[in-house]
Amino acid sequence: MNTKLSTPQAAATSWPRRFSSLAFAVAFACSAASAQQPAPAAGAPVAKPPAQPAPQAAPATAAQTGAPSTDTGTPTIHVGVNEVSLIFTVTDKHGHYIPDLGENDFALLDDQKAPERVNSFHQQINLPLRVGIVVDASTSIRSRFQFEQQSATEFLLDVLKAKSDRAFVMGFDSTPTVTADWTNDQDALQTGINKLQPGGGTALFDAVYVACRDKLLTERGPEPVRKAIILISDGDDNQSRVYLTEAIKECERAETIIYAISTNWTPSRGPGDKILQQLAEETGGEVFFPPSVEEMATSFKDIEEELRSQYALIYTPADFTTNGAYRTIYLYCHDRRYTVRAKKGYFATGK
Repeated sequence: MNTKLSTPQAAATSWPRRFSSLAFAVAFACSAASAQQPAPAAGAPVAKPPAQPAPQAAPATAAQTGAPSTDTGTPTIHVGVNEVSLIFTVTDKHGHYIPDLGENDFALLDDQKAPERVNSFHQQINLPLRVGIVVDASTSIRSRFQFEQQSATEFLLDVLKAKSDRAFVMGFDSTPTVTADWTNDQDALQTGINKLQPGGGTALFDAVYVACRDKLLTERGPEPVRKAIILISDGDDNQSRVYLTEAIKECERAETIIYAISTNWTPSRGPGDKILQQLAEETGGEVFFPPSVEEMATSFKDIEEELRSQYALIYTPADFTTNGAYRTIYLYCHDRRYTVRAKKGYFATGK
């Protein structure tokens, strides 16, 4: 069910008042977020905070409704030319998902400017899924590979429930290999997972890059889908031809979120875990560190819950030009107890 939007006449009179009344709150939210949000990893394409004096920012709201609306089914969402579809998750400090927030609970800056207008806002959406299962099949994970296959299979059986959902399976050692192409046929996907055999070096960045470039970048249409890579790896890379930052940029071009599950079972976090964390955070996803291989199924359950517990915001950016430039996104919740996870930007390529 779509949220109610104001009429053009009402918007003409109410929107300036919202700009004026919430400009200070948004400026404060953005400055507070700079101190409270985790610092981005070096080398990733992250924009600087807005210069002072802070620009006026608009609340992420399209109507002055008393209570937020909730979408429990599949909403009809159409994305027009020069519109941005932003999928995001809100959690508390314990990682629990926060439902039932409304448009007025958020503030948004695109390229350090308030959006020209917010077109729609949906809660608890159930968009069609486009999921890539990308599995590390290098020699380093041979001892736990069977558990990875079993957990990935169970995840696909649980998460792909609608006819509109699609997934593919890719394994990688020194090169990435697709063993099951886009389908919602669970038998075909399970066969693809079972085809994976460990052996060889590790080209993690290449696998992420190729998955986004060849599979997820082309999955576009008039209505948004939720695109994600489920990456199962220890995070080590010793044979990639592309850099980490290039892999992240390709994810942003493909509008794809990475959920990473670490296969490093040691108590201390290693360099590979930091790589996984950067991939997840820069794309708006999350990294999971199960304490043992038997606990991987729990991580998959958490990912499944998050894929079904997100918000969708569609807006028209201000001063938008299809010049291919990278535009930053700052989306924050006014309630500073909550953390918003969303992509940090996108490339202005139009539709």
